[in-house]
Amino acid sequence: LKDQFDNLDKHTQWGIDFLEKYAKFVKERIEIEQNYAKQLRNLVKKYCPKRSPKDEEPRFTSCIAFFNILKEVHDYAGQREVVAEEMGHRVYGELMRYSHDLKTERKMHLQEGRKAQQYLDMCWKQMDNSKKKFERECREAEKAQQSYERLDNDTNATKADVEKAKQQLNLRTHMADENKNEYAAQLQNFNGEQHKHYYIVIPQIYKQLQEMDERRTIKLSECYKGFADSERKVIPIISKCLEGMILAAKSVDEHRDSQLVIDCFKSGFEPPGDFPFEDYSQNIYRTISDGTISTPKQEGMRIDSKTTVGKAKGKLWLFGKKPKPQSPPLTPTSLYTSSTPNGSQYPIFSIEPVHYCMSDIKTGKPRIPSFRSLKRGWSVKMGPALEDFSHLPPEQRRKKLQQRIDELNRELQKETDQKDALIKMKDVYEKNPQMGDPSSLQPKLTETMSNMDRLRMEIHKNEAWLSEVEGKVAARSDRRHSSDINHLVTQGRESPEGSYTDDANQEVRSPPQQHAHPNEFDDEFEDDDPLPAIGHCKAIYPFDGHNEGTLAMKEGEILYIIEEDKGDGWTRARRHNGEEGYVPTSYIDVTLEKNSKGA
Repeated sequence: LKDQFDNLDKHTQWGIDFLEKYAKFVKERIEIEQNYAKQLRNLVKKYCPKRSPKDEEPRFTSCIAFFNILKEVHDYAGQREVVAEEMGHRVYGELMRYSHDLKTERKMHLQEGRKAQQYLDMCWKQMDNSKKKFERECREAEKAQQSYERLDNDTNATKADVEKAKQQLNLRTHMADENKNEYAAQLQNFNGEQHKHYYIVIPQIYKQLQEMDERRTIKLSECYKGFADSERKVIPIISKCLEGMILAAKSVDEHRDSQLVIDCFKSGFEPPGDFPFEDYSQNIYRTISDGTISTPKQEGMRIDSKTTVGKAKGKLWLFGKKPKPQSPPLTPTSLYTSSTPNGSQYPIFSIEPVHYCMSDIKTGKPRIPSFRSLKRGWSVKMGPALEDFSHLPPEQRRKKLQQRIDELNRELQKETDQKDALIKMKDVYEKNPQMGDPSSLQPKLTETMSNMDRLRMEIHKNEAWLSEVEGKVAARSDRRHSSDINHLVTQGRESPEGSYTDDANQEVRSPPQQHAHPNEFDDEFEDDDPLPAIGHCKAIYPFDGHNEGTLAMKEGEILYIIEEDKGDGWTRARRHNGEEGYVPTSYIDVTLEKNSKGA
């Protein structure tokens, strides 16, 4: 390689170009990883649920699993970004820095080689010039010698010409000797520099270039390894992401999803009842002669051709003496019917169960099929009806009210903790006035107590609505159970007593149906007699009483106690003018009468 300087120049340049080519490959790979991570994040953002915090959409296990998979994909995208960052810092950045250093080092070594070559060329030129000068002087000396010999042999030449030619010969011979010595010195110097160039300087430069190229190769090997390590470092985390996706897939529970659907859409309404049979043929047989079998007239009964009849059809008593009909008690699911000779039936209502009719008006299921939808539409249009969720089905209304009560209880607990903290702080300030002014906490304490009273009132109101809904649901279930019993009773043969069974020997007569809440309707019509006073109280703090059902009072005002605190923080009181309402128990000083307590 001593004479392959140009080839080594080309090889080292190729090595640097290859290094930069690999760096460009790593850069494009980094861009791919960054774009991949960005696209994954955009994909996750696109399919992530966009719900407000108050959204109460049912959380199906399949949806939760999908959301967990989206989270894992988001984490996976983060790991791709880590790979790109690691490659950019450890591989691409290192390659670019090393490439710059390599170019600088290669340039320095090549410059040293070119300088050595230039110095050798200069020595060769000096040696060549001295050689050419020596050669020229030798030819001039030969010419001078020939001229001298020619004049010396010529008899016609004068002695002066011969002497002049001899002096010229001696001068040329002397100059030739000097040039010979100079040529010998230059030749010796060139040979020494040439030996030094090819055996010392150039081998040293080539060795430095070789070491530089080997370091470049080692650096490429390290970058290859770093490129793989950047991917291998995130494999455990990526494996966890994939395991999370598998766990999310295993968490899907079809039975739980079905139960969520049932809980979400469960309305609590009763299924529609059977369509009644309407007899339009009653007027045809009213003119039948008295000799035929006809329906006996009964006192206290009235005929209504449009009154509904039960689903079960009575068995006709055409042959034989028909027993005397008796009027059974009227129930929601069984009606007393009478038969005509041709098999037609018409309902006969008794005047006895007036209480049932009045109770059915209050709590019974509406007989108009569209009444429920009309009621729901009215509730949606009317603003105040939305506060108690009356526009929702019973079961959904119960859930909403329970959720609101839970939220109010949590807020009340926070306010209670805040009040306790303020009271403790006030006590500390009173014991240590240098720490703060106790009166500065009074406005905040008053505001907190006001908030507690407001929350207790809201809880009391919502609990009343919840009790109302639960009572209606219980009453509806009782009526459904009684209706099922009566429906089974009317599925058999008609007995002489008006009941209907499959066995003639087991004639059953339906018992009177008791209403689920017999006194609920009557309670609303009771006279609101004023409750007796069981004590008196004195207002410690003023209370505005803006909310409905509360009683405003001033500080120091004396009121009658007509109902004690039931544990909800409210006491029912009455003024001297008869105005009644609830006041916060913590705002008053109560004194109960021993002889009238509990009256």
